[in-house]
Amino acid sequence: MEVCSESGMASDGSSHLQNAVTKSQTAALGFRVKAGWAAVVLLTDTAHSPQLSDVSRIELCDPRLPETRQPYHAAMGKLETNSTKLDQRERVVRSISQQALTILLKGYQQKGFRIRRAALVVGSQIDPAKIANPHIRAHALEGQLFRSAMEQTLQDHKVRTDVLLERDAYSIVAARLRQSSHDVERAIQDFGRSAPAKRGPWRAEQKLAVLAALFALG
Repeated sequence: MEVCSESGMASDGSSHLQNAVTKSQTAALGFRVKAGWAAVVLLTDTAHSPQLSDVSRIELCDPRLPETRQPYHAAMGKLETNSTKLDQRERVVRSISQQALTILLKGYQQKGFRIRRAALVVGSQIDPAKIANPHIRAHALEGQLFRSAMEQTLQDHKVRTDVLLERDAYSIVAARLRQSSHDVERAIQDFGRSAPAKRGPWRAEQKLAVLAALFALG
């Protein structure tokens, strides 16, 4: 599959598509999962090359409850051990994640996109129980929570989902596409240069979301 960057793209933080899709079109979703939010990219499959159709962002926490962005953190960066607080925060995260992804998927479906696969890029998949440092364990628990909440909702919508580690993502996608990592990096930069200026900076999160979508589309 040849990677191409010609596309219509929405502004960052929105899900507005440049052109409505007039018929069902195969597409894939890529996400870079962060603490409390995720960068989103929609790639469509064409006869010649992938096309970048949308860039967005979804919230995975409740902005009215700042503690849900880092639900396993207590004061002064310590690990939260209050089970009542943790249960409440986890429920909010899963509920918000489910709602955000459901709205996103339904919006794409209404535009005529047929999404069967997605991929998530995450920073780590280490088992939190194996981490001795409480602060680092809190981060690992949060990564696990946001990732699993997204995976569950995507699977509920019958979207097959893969998970990539950030440190391995470029090499894995390059191998899948039978291209060099350099060629893949250059193509992803081109996606950013072809985007409308109003979209904002082409950050690492958006690049990794494109990478995830390429993996899912491949």
